[in-house]
Amino acid sequence: MAIEIGIIGGSGLYDMAELTDREEKTIATPFGDPSGPYVIGTLRGKRVAFLARHGVGHRILPSELNFRANIYGFKVLGVERLVSASAVGSLKQEYEPLDIVVPDQFFDRTKGRISTFFGRGLVAHVAFARPVCRDLSRIAADSAVHVGATVHRGGTYVNMEGPQFSTLAESKLYRSWGMDVIGMTNLQEAKLAREAEICYATLALVTDYDCWHPDHDSVTVDLIVANLLQNALIAQKTIAEAIDRISGPRTCACKDALATAIITHASMVPEQIKKDLSPIIGRYMK
Repeated sequence: MAIEIGIIGGSGLYDMAELTDREEKTIATPFGDPSGPYVIGTLRGKRVAFLARHGVGHRILPSELNFRANIYGFKVLGVERLVSASAVGSLKQEYEPLDIVVPDQFFDRTKGRISTFFGRGLVAHVAFARPVCRDLSRIAADSAVHVGATVHRGGTYVNMEGPQFSTLAESKLYRSWGMDVIGMTNLQEAKLAREAEICYATLALVTDYDCWHPDHDSVTVDLIVANLLQNALIAQKTIAEAIDRISGPRTCACKDALATAIITHASMVPEQIKKDLSPIIGRYMK
């Protein structure tokens, strides 16, 4: 059975009783090692692949993540749709802890992260005005509503560098810009998924308010951990429901994102690059 659906998030996401026939698969990529082995199993009658974004035991900083290897591994496995789950801070009063936001935009505050498969003799420019898959995002949001979560559809995810959290001045500035949630991981995943022609949607799981909130200083580590654990349970239920709802071939533009994006003539592309990127560009360039 083909593996068409991928999930990336905390290691707790695949600690669900419904996931059967589990196996681990280690994938080598031209970009180095992914965060860890992919956990492959059957969920709601479909083969899926999970990846613990920060490694088992949460050992990898956001800035240390090998985003290219992680997404490349999903592509090699045959994944066409990728659902992300990640903890975020809220920049709006109405987005409360334990709510889920399904953002449709990103704002980049990272510094020097590699977020493209291209370069080294091959140039491509994918469209990224709408950085997540509309169809998959709708399924994710509908699924979260179905399992009883409070869901906010759309909004902008500020992707900061970390590992430190925002200063108060930064947090207030993001609010003045109308940003919605803040996290450290999702933008590069979305960019690389688009280049790999993989549909991408994210469940932004609110753990607490960012430091702009007057009660922020009273938030304890114990409370945040408790919210993280509760969010993980909500995310498990949401993902299982989403997998149930995913069916049929894709009709979105994500599946053909590279069709008009590759600029370099095939005769000028180094053979090693063609070989390295064959899972991604193989349908356009031999």
